[in-house]
Amino acid sequence: MSTSRRAGILVPVFALRTADDLGIGDTRGVRDLIDWAASIGLRFLQFLPINATGGDNSPYNAISSVALEPLTLELTPSAVPELTKTAFKTLCTQHRVASLRGARVMYPAVRALKYALIRSAFARLKGRRLAAFKTFCTEEKTWLDDFCLFRLLMDRLGHEDWTTWPEEFNTRAKARAWLAAQDTTSTGDELAIHAYAQWLCFTQWCSVRDEARARGIGLMGDVPFGISWCSADVFFGPEQFDLTWCGGAPPETYFKDDLFVQKWGQNWGIPLYNWAAMEAANYPWWRQRVQKLTEVFDIFRIDHVLGFYRIYSFPWRPQLSAEFLPLSLEEAAARCGGRLPHFIENDDETEAGRAANLAAGDKYLRMIVEAAGSAEVIAEDLGTVPPYVRPHLLSLDIPGFKISHWEHDEAGNVVQGTAYENCAFTTYATHDHEPMKTHWEHRRRDFDSDDEADRKLGAKELRLLCQFAWLHPENGPYPAYDETVRRALIAALLKSNARLAACMLTDLFGLEERFNIPGIAGEMNWSARLPMTLEEMRNDPHWSRESDWLREAVQSSGRASHDRAP
Repeated sequence: MSTSRRAGILVPVFALRTADDLGIGDTRGVRDLIDWAASIGLRFLQFLPINATGGDNSPYNAISSVALEPLTLELTPSAVPELTKTAFKTLCTQHRVASLRGARVMYPAVRALKYALIRSAFARLKGRRLAAFKTFCTEEKTWLDDFCLFRLLMDRLGHEDWTTWPEEFNTRAKARAWLAAQDTTSTGDELAIHAYAQWLCFTQWCSVRDEARARGIGLMGDVPFGISWCSADVFFGPEQFDLTWCGGAPPETYFKDDLFVQKWGQNWGIPLYNWAAMEAANYPWWRQRVQKLTEVFDIFRIDHVLGFYRIYSFPWRPQLSAEFLPLSLEEAAARCGGRLPHFIENDDETEAGRAANLAAGDKYLRMIVEAAGSAEVIAEDLGTVPPYVRPHLLSLDIPGFKISHWEHDEAGNVVQGTAYENCAFTTYATHDHEPMKTHWEHRRRDFDSDDEADRKLGAKELRLLCQFAWLHPENGPYPAYDETVRRALIAALLKSNARLAACMLTDLFGLEERFNIPGIAGEMNWSARLPMTLEEMRNDPHWSRESDWLREAVQSSGRASHDRAP
């Protein structure tokens, strides 16, 4: 793994904007982002997961560990040869494409347009491209056939929650028997359209990867530790999972407005793994998941790497959380046959438990690194972190996260970036956090609050941020989040010794668009779009000024690539 110090930018694909997009970011936008990044000297671009999603549109609740999200496709006649200009213009007009280019992704309307374009293109598939598509279907049969059937059933029923599907096809065996009894022509076409969408996805994304590599830029993906309960993987391979538990995180008082999280923890609803069955077969599910990921990405982040050591688990699905909120421990245990939320396999309260968890994490992560081959593995190790995790990640040369204002010594002083290990990934915020401008201003309000706890929190985080970026004063009053503060913070991040340093694209420009609020499901999550196009980022003086500054900051930090776009 390369130990060179590199700079990158994090942005969700859906947030990218081009002048003629179809209401959501796509591979065309990623290509434009690569051009911009090369002009800056950046060496990696970080994205959220791009796997196929379900009804909540969450990239962290994928319906497949392999299949990619067709909404990321560039669907134009130039990108998809079998899509005619006439069909493209007609369908875009019918679906009122101009109305889709707003501040947020309008998922139902965007999905309707994109699938109409996919179906139109598929109807004209022929010649060499048809032969290439058939080869793809043969080579990817082990996962593709089941995924396409799952998507067909989703279309028929309008949702992916297979636990509520009709008796006719609510299990793997029944679904396959149902398919065998269907009219092969119409049903076959429905299946083939979903396979065709996947062929387009892997073709486009692999082409984008090659273009990025040629510019000296690595694409960085994201693989969540878990997989959605309502996924093709669980439906067709239930023996790989332990469906008696749901993974999540322990109670956390930080979430002041979420009483369930404060009392019980976060119940993500992901099934646990049947590690014994996976190990007996040499982990084929995980190896396939990682191998397909590395066809597109040169680097990938494991979201919630702590789950490989132990995971906080619930004996009920999150749909029942409201019922459990008011219950006592005794009442909850009575409902669950004596079981209560706890760490699985072992807690970290005893030496034996810690040793067992460390041994498990070592075994599983070595398998992941082996499956990744030449791709770099990054560990998101935030949350309630056992003391053995970070030394272990260092021993495997897997960079963990350094959130600067969370890194302090016993005296309460910030750990300067120059003291970071090279084996680290440093940033101020992820997609789950407030943008830096929002965070800074919230802490400033906390600093002036009548509530003592809020005042202490505001003073602590602002002091640490000021220390890290060599800003003064360290004890208040603290300035508004202006250009000076923003640039000082980003410059300090880049000058750290961490191997990889990144900020969200929104933080570079001082924007406050937020991509996710943990624990909240709704239209506001996973839908925010950038206020400018990629072309405007490069050419509009309002935006290009910050790009010019970042180019100089990356260069002076020693993180720049040698590739420069004109």
